[in-house]
Amino acid sequence: MRRAAGPPSSRPFSARFPARTPAAGSGWGAAVRGRAGGAALPGLDAFGARPSERSGAAGAAWAGAGRGGPGRGGAAMYGLVRALRQAATPGRLAAARRGGGGAGGRPWGWGLALGLALGVKVPAGCEAGGGQEEEEATPASSSRGFGAAIERSRDLLRRIKDEAGIPGILVGVSVDGKEVWSEGLGYADVENRVLCKPETIMRIASISKCLTMMAIAKLWEEGKLDLDAPVQKYVPEFPEKVYEGEKVTITTRLLVSHLSGIRHYEKDIAKVKEEKEKANRALKPTKPNQDKEQKEKDGKGIEKTDSVKPKKAHEGEVKSRNSKPGKRDKEFEQEEYYLKEKFESVIESLKIFKNDPLFFKPGSQFLYSTYGFTLLSAVVERVSGQKFTDYMLKMFRDLDMLSTVLDDNEAMIYNRARCYVYNKKGRLVNAPYVDNSYKWAGGGFLSSVGDLLKFGNALLYSYQAGQFKNSSGKLLPGYLKPDTVAMMWTPVPKTEVSWDRDGKYAMAWAVVEKKQQYGFCRQQRHYASHTGGAVGASSVLLILPEDLDSKAIDTALVAPPRGVIVSIICNMQSVSLNSTALKIAREFDKEKRAQYID
Repeated sequence: MRRAAGPPSSRPFSARFPARTPAAGSGWGAAVRGRAGGAALPGLDAFGARPSERSGAAGAAWAGAGRGGPGRGGAAMYGLVRALRQAATPGRLAAARRGGGGAGGRPWGWGLALGLALGVKVPAGCEAGGGQEEEEATPASSSRGFGAAIERSRDLLRRIKDEAGIPGILVGVSVDGKEVWSEGLGYADVENRVLCKPETIMRIASISKCLTMMAIAKLWEEGKLDLDAPVQKYVPEFPEKVYEGEKVTITTRLLVSHLSGIRHYEKDIAKVKEEKEKANRALKPTKPNQDKEQKEKDGKGIEKTDSVKPKKAHEGEVKSRNSKPGKRDKEFEQEEYYLKEKFESVIESLKIFKNDPLFFKPGSQFLYSTYGFTLLSAVVERVSGQKFTDYMLKMFRDLDMLSTVLDDNEAMIYNRARCYVYNKKGRLVNAPYVDNSYKWAGGGFLSSVGDLLKFGNALLYSYQAGQFKNSSGKLLPGYLKPDTVAMMWTPVPKTEVSWDRDGKYAMAWAVVEKKQQYGFCRQQRHYASHTGGAVGASSVLLILPEDLDSKAIDTALVAPPRGVIVSIICNMQSVSLNSTALKIAREFDKEKRAQYID
């Protein structure tokens, strides 16, 4: 009985490419060049290529394939595929692009055409006319050689996308100041089937705080802003505060590190204090006997309310198992996340919280607060003498962040993605309408992964520029001074970081310091990051500076910025992205180090 033919990919190589007789071979060659049964053009072979365009290993393999005859189809094909891969290596492509490769500087064009005809996978970035000309750079400063890191990182990205049910996700990576990978997976707009691409723009949520900190640092450098002056010096509309009968002072320095005592979205002081106490107990090391005693107490409590508590616990477990990322975070149950009122000025938006009592004495405890940054936007406005939004847009232009804009519902913003959540039934739905004009500074900007990489590189350059002593004055100054960025990235006592327990909060950045406790064990790298969560969006920006070699710096062999920067944005809320970003940064850092060793 004759077996039905399966799809081409499932049939063996010999079935898909049978040995060809001379007659069949000539017909096959004509079909590839699009002229079935026709004669070759003068000066061209059967595949439309001039002999002069065949060079190196590819030319040799081509000749071998031609001489192989009907009985050597498999071996010839293997040689040709191998030669195509060699011809498509970045080094050969770069040489070809510099004009040293025959007619039109494209000796590999015929190889690409043949490769596509045979189903050969051409490495990304090797397509004819694909991408811009690469500048001369060290291996770690270009996309060459990062293929393995990209593949592994793409797999990490797909995992988090599938696990969290994310409609669309964007990633961008730069190494030593050069963008080496940017990609979009999934949909920017599910309804209209618009795919994500590197240029897609999404809500960056609390990464907006890092942008606002850049503005504050610039004004401080210019001598216009005193970080330790009471905020009422700049914003008299914000009332002076009293905590437990004592007059207290809120400063810009306290605001940028979330130590002001100003509330976040939760208005109930009792709930916030209870959560803080639970968190503090969880972080404190406990004695073995203490753990046992606590378990016994918990057990006694369950025995007393035995008819109620097990049921509640079971319900909670079921709810947790069945919930989607878009609905699992209790924080998004706060009503103020969904404000629809449009505020004409940042001063006007202070009315939401300015008369509320402080939750803690300023400087005594860490309490993450987006409203603290709303107050900071008013400080920036008064100090700069410009509207906060105008000042920020000007700064974005100076930083070449042309895709970073206000999350304005009325404006026409090209490449803007839709935002999504999961409803109570677990179905994907459009995120509810919100107006983020009340929190421009703390979570009201849109951006692309490319712009966030530019921002990260501007900071990293500023941070490292002062370390390159023998640059003979060739280096341009950074947007900020090195000492300013060092101050921003210095962990502040009494702070904490929810997305990385190894870190402390600094000035609008979370910072993990370099540390290794045991030999040949876990090594903690120094890095700075910030995550973001908004209605229908999640984000992270992570900067992993290189541990600079003093010899390389002194000989001026390298220039800043040196390190890996990763930005990830997605159109689904309550997705934790920091650990994925750190893994991706490590993949690229590892591959960069391997290139140096080679």
